[in-house]
Amino acid sequence: MFTPSLLDLLVEKLSDVETAWSIGTFGAIAEFMRDADEAVALERRAVSISAVTARGGLRIEVPETLRLLASESLTAQSWNQRVALCLPEDVCVMNRRVVLTEIGPDGDALRRSDRPAILFDLGLGALQLDACVRTADPATVAALSHWTGRSLFESGNGAMGVILAANPHRVFVSRVGRIEVYQPIPPPNGKSPEGPHTHVLPGLLRHKRTHAATELVPAGCIPCGHFYPPHPARNALGQPHPFQADRHAAFQALLDRYGDSQVVNIKRRLIESVAAGEPPASFKMPGDRFARSTIRVALRQLHAVDGRSPTLATWLSAFDRYERDEPNDRAGDHPLHGMT
Repeated sequence: MFTPSLLDLLVEKLSDVETAWSIGTFGAIAEFMRDADEAVALERRAVSISAVTARGGLRIEVPETLRLLASESLTAQSWNQRVALCLPEDVCVMNRRVVLTEIGPDGDALRRSDRPAILFDLGLGALQLDACVRTADPATVAALSHWTGRSLFESGNGAMGVILAANPHRVFVSRVGRIEVYQPIPPPNGKSPEGPHTHVLPGLLRHKRTHAATELVPAGCIPCGHFYPPHPARNALGQPHPFQADRHAAFQALLDRYGDSQVVNIKRRLIESVAAGEPPASFKMPGDRFARSTIRVALRQLHAVDGRSPTLATWLSAFDRYERDEPNDRAGDHPLHGMT
């Protein structure tokens, strides 16, 4: 349910240059982030916020049914954290086009100068996402119009070649907002640019999932976007850095307020047991996969705070052996690489 305090929280996170954002689905996602010294236009309206830089832009809408859901999950040797912007399943549905479709001028573009440009839906058929490109170039409009009515992925379709050559804006839209990417698409097998970018992976789209299996989302609730507060142990590129307790505390406060109550209680009970010096055998391991993941995340966080505890070493040995075959949840949140 919409409240002014929820909008205040989102404004606070948008003002934080170290918080990243995404809009998308499993297999197609747009990300927005900015540098500390990068010029940005921030705007707050009655039920929306936006940020625009020279490389891209973000608008977040705050509908009445918006629900925040904070969660953590395992990576190979660390953990991830995110806050999902969720809507009820019957509210989140977008156009679900399955062929390249010319929509027309983009009247909702973040920059007024982009509103006459022509929007094309790529036709990914996703439940909660319309993935589009936008161009004001008449030749590119004509070239893309030639391929409308056909699947982007069918044999012989030249639309992707047109897109890669023309570098149109990428515009990913959900019921909670949009991300626009203005910077060029890298060449095939090239590195994704820093800053705003998009990814499309047809192999993952075929699964028809709305989110990664490693992310805890209640039934009937669909994540239509996310924000990612700065991680206490890794930078924005995923590289480790010294543990920052203030970042950890800030996300734990979000988890207490917006996390799944059962998972939060299990985590609290685990931390209390370790602090009390109880043996691992005294703790009954839950059967739920998300609860088990939470226990391992909690132990890794305790190790990051103070890895010298003999008691903690015993718990880690019992419950978390840092298995190398764990799914990389960041890759799950961002099934990235493809069209960028």
